[in-house]
Amino acid sequence: MHNPNHPRALLGVALLSLCASAQAEDETLTVVGKRSQHEEVATATRTSTPAKLVPQTIESVSASELTAYGQPTLSEALSGIPGVNASGDTRFDSINIRGFNASNDFYLDGLRDDMQYTRDLGNIERVEVLKGPAAVLYGRGSTGGIVNRVSKKPQRGQASSVTARVGSFDSQRLAADLNAEAGERVQLRLNMAQEDKESFRDGVTSKRTLLAPSANWEITDNLNWLVQYERNGSDRTPDRGIPGVNGRPADVPIESVYSDTSRDYIDDVAQSTRSQLTWDLNEQWQLRQQLGYTTLDSQFDNTYVTSVKGDQVTRARWQQDLKAKSLTSNTEAEGQLQTGPVEHRLLVGLEQSWQERTPKLYQNATPIPPGNLYDPGSLPTYNGAMKLSSDANHKVRGYGLYVQDQLSLGDWHLLGGLRRDEFTVTSRRNDLNKEETLSVTSLSPRLGLVWNPIEEHAFYTSYSKTFTPVGGELIGITPGDKNNNLDPQHTRLYEGGVKSDWLDGKLATTLSIYRLEMYNKRSKDPLDPTKVILTGLQRTDGIELSARAQLTDEIYLHGGVAIQDAEQVKADADLQGKRPMNVSRENGQLFAGYQSGPQGWYGETGVTAVGDRFADNANTTVLPGYARYDARAGYRWQHWDAQLSVENLTDHEYYVSATSASQIMPGSPRQLNLTAAYRF
Repeated sequence: MHNPNHPRALLGVALLSLCASAQAEDETLTVVGKRSQHEEVATATRTSTPAKLVPQTIESVSASELTAYGQPTLSEALSGIPGVNASGDTRFDSINIRGFNASNDFYLDGLRDDMQYTRDLGNIERVEVLKGPAAVLYGRGSTGGIVNRVSKKPQRGQASSVTARVGSFDSQRLAADLNAEAGERVQLRLNMAQEDKESFRDGVTSKRTLLAPSANWEITDNLNWLVQYERNGSDRTPDRGIPGVNGRPADVPIESVYSDTSRDYIDDVAQSTRSQLTWDLNEQWQLRQQLGYTTLDSQFDNTYVTSVKGDQVTRARWQQDLKAKSLTSNTEAEGQLQTGPVEHRLLVGLEQSWQERTPKLYQNATPIPPGNLYDPGSLPTYNGAMKLSSDANHKVRGYGLYVQDQLSLGDWHLLGGLRRDEFTVTSRRNDLNKEETLSVTSLSPRLGLVWNPIEEHAFYTSYSKTFTPVGGELIGITPGDKNNNLDPQHTRLYEGGVKSDWLDGKLATTLSIYRLEMYNKRSKDPLDPTKVILTGLQRTDGIELSARAQLTDEIYLHGGVAIQDAEQVKADADLQGKRPMNVSRENGQLFAGYQSGPQGWYGETGVTAVGDRFADNANTTVLPGYARYDARAGYRWQHWDAQLSVENLTDHEYYVSATSASQIMPGSPRQLNLTAAYRF
């Protein structure tokens, strides 16, 4: 029987609705920003380029829109974007983009930020998701795409604000965004936040702090210096969800926790210091120099389920002391020139990066006795000795030289780029007294063509390629492993689509169709399972539609839908033909809102829908699809804004993501948040 609440049916309704929708107006305290294909984006080309002239799909979402119903993890917040699925671990943010894991493809203001922590959005202006390989500008990885967080920056005349939020599960958050000018040429900004909350999960709590000062100095009319610092602190109870049983999440209350909450913890401190010098050499050329230094100090103690047999669960206890640091320098020259009738926008860049990760890992020295699946409170606590599992030091050195040309001739726009990378990884196992160094080089091309026959519609097609070297994901290798000398994995994208503005710019849509495949994926040699060979093939074919619209002066819509067929086409025997874990065949969202103007009432309601997924690559355990309804309403007057939001309005039981078939994370039941903000 047809179920009108099935995610596929809801997405079909969203698709039909979006085709008739229009685009939303910008207000300082609203969550819907004005969007059209004339809006300029920077992540896709590292130049300010109108979205319609970018031959690739990019989603730009304001941070206020992502946090309108609470302060979710970044992976959860992005789960309604077409082609994006949540896959976050309790320790760090992670998503799948177009069927491929992107846990190491996070960026902050264009600089790599691939460390293992959960990111607060309190100092973020917007999040841009570039779909498809991006190695031509960003280097290794970026198989399915990248996530670039664009931070808040000091600006002239920027208002300040203080925001307080209280909500379900004893959630409390206080934030401040303070702006000042220390003279005609110096602007200052300070973002701060503190958050304390419990959870619908028994014994799970978290505390977060954010401190992010920044300064912008207009040294001369042509020279500008921006300096930023950000400190994210997070102290929380690790929670890996509930086990799967007989191919489904276990039939236990969603508040059931299988960690040892009396002792388990994760304590992260991530710090980032960034500098950007911008020098306008003349009206045509600009020189930019970015420097970023990031550190992470992370400790955890976590007891979690490793297997289930009948009604018995087996757990393991792990402890880790992790320290990581990263230094990145990026120097770019951007300029415009003309050769005959052809206009060029040239970009030449040199990126240098140094990364180091030092994990020290311990595990229980003797097995933990199994316990009753249906009585997690009685699971045995392990207080025995812990043995050293590994003591390692991993270092990565990267050098990338890239060139890009955006050519324009009438209605035709050609984008071409090429990057050469040198990647070196050195790993030392202190506990084994072994060390090994590997080096590879790779070329990453990109070619795109845009035809803009009329101002409102731009048709595009593109090809791009990326590489993933051994030791370049979660950086590091196992010294002495016979599979270390494999060539990098490569991924290629073929994409075409159309970006349009309708109804005098009130409706903006992007429609894309693509094939994305990793064509030399690592697989086990069927003749020698200890040997890895590059014969695998993973492919995703998909179609996506996103839109923003203004139906009347007060009513708007925004949303999108994706249908994707992801498959491990050639793989190990137990994975052949299976769908990658945490990847749905369809997902999307549709929200409708009302705003009476700068003052007065406003509100919004909508649905986020995600289809069935699997908790593991072998497809043994299914995560059912879901449709979650959210709603909010508020009133704005003078300097004040008050809002009540409800996430999961119908109190629907659903599952967000999984780390494995034994670790499935339930979504939150209905939760309310009351927010008050004062602007000055």
